Amino acid sequence: MQIDDTSARVNGDKQYCQVVCNPLFTAYFTTKKKDRLSVLEVLTDYAPPRYLYDRSAKNLLDTLRLSNKARMTVEAVLPVDTVMNEMQFAEHLVNIDTLGVGQITKVTEACAIAYYQQQTDFPVIETLLADDAPQFKLLTKYLGLCWVHDGRHYKKLSPVLEIHQQALAGFRGEYWTYYTELLKYQQDPGPDKKERLTKQFDEIFATVIDYDDLDDRIAKTLAKKGELLRMLDLPELPLHNNASELAARVQARVRDISFQTRSDAGTKIKDTFMSINETAKKLGVSFYDYIHDRVSGEFRLPSLADLIKQKAQGLPA
Repeated sequence: MQIDDTSARVNGDKQYCQVVCNPLFTAYFTTKKKDRLSVLEVLTDYAPPRYLYDRSAKNLLDTLRLSNKARMTVEAVLPVDTVMNEMQFAEHLVNIDTLGVGQITKVTEACAIAYYQQQTDFPVIETLLADDAPQFKLLTKYLGLCWVHDGRHYKKLSPVLEIHQQALAGFRGEYWTYYTELLKYQQDPGPDKKERLTKQFDEIFATVIDYDDLDDRIAKTLAKKGELLRMLDLPELPLHNNASELAARVQARVRDISFQTRSDAGTKIKDTFMSINETAKKLGVSFYDYIHDRVSGEFRLPSLADLIKQKAQGLPA
């Protein structure tokens, strides 16, 4: 799955249109926020939230750097390995009056993600391809990052000295040459090539050029090695999230034309018809014919859901 977001306006309020897509469908969801919990709501199609404080949640709290003192407070209040609905979870949180808003958010995110990743009522996304926005991280077992987004940071550098300009141009050449090698790998993957490309990544992004801004940028790319090279294990994973960005432009054009929706019902209708339109395009179905078929009650065309299931059989497992 790929994910991205863009702004949306609902009755004068700024909101966010989340775009979730893969080669077979595109779906739009407008949310009031674009935080991690809002994205999780989208990935579960707004299923009632559930929370679980288990080993996975504890590991997430480590990643989110919740302090030891706060961890001890949480441990004393939340029941372990017990699924809680929103009301039950809130009742437990009421007893934690020593934690700040940010700490409560971390606990809520960790428990919500822990439940999502082990539940069986809704398909769990294993790998999510996104840009480097923080709200897309930690939700899934694996995260793939967009090389094009990472590459844009190098383009933003503006060295003054000629020696730095030459160093930047030379490194960007190496960067995109390596990107080309990754594209070739997708067409003909193999363990030897994977090992070679992994080693080559380490060599390129261990470079120190004595141009501080560039060295800092290179170090940041190196820190994302696992996410950027996720495609070595999944060659079918794109190297960029262009598909979700292009889908987000549909919302941008709707925003340009209509400016805003006026109600929650109107927003849902807008999201639904954009989802049908973009999904129909991917499946080779006429949007007009499909809507006419459904509104007329003829139902001669197969549902988009059935077409997705059929075409999914031909995709890599």
